[in-house]
Amino acid sequence: MHPDAYPSFLALSVADYADESVASGRWLAADAPVLARLDFDRLLPLGLETPDHCVYAIRDASADADVGVLWLAIVDRAGTRGAYVYQLWIDPVHRRQGHARAAFEAMEPLVVELGASSIGLHVFGHNSGAQALYHSLGYNVTGVNMLKQLPQAEA
Repeated sequence: MHPDAYPSFLALSVADYADESVASGRWLAADAPVLARLDFDRLLPLGLETPDHCVYAIRDASADADVGVLWLAIVDRAGTRGAYVYQLWIDPVHRRQGHARAAFEAMEPLVVELGASSIGLHVFGHNSGAQALYHSLGYNVTGVNMLKQLPQAEA
């Protein structure tokens, strides 16, 4: 990603993450923007210069345009080196055209070159389209978080 594009990426990504977290029931709408920004500040404290993090523009060569973003990190956990996808975002106008699949297919040799033996990610439960894409690319469910909303007592 070109450094000039980073402020737009950050603003869009924080807002999208806040919206997804509200839609999933994780956060209240009033708290979501601040919580999302705190997560981004923690994960990307130096922006594009944050060590072991890579933020790529996804480019459609035929349209000569950036159509999305892929953000990943190389992480060491329990003695193994793996990649973790923090975000895949495709502009709504360009969705369902193969850009996400192509980005993931291009990412695999890159993370192998970086010494990673796996790629992990999180997908929100309500995002069935993303779940289907990841499954078709060979990703397996490794855990399931569940949540039940309870009725609130009147104050």
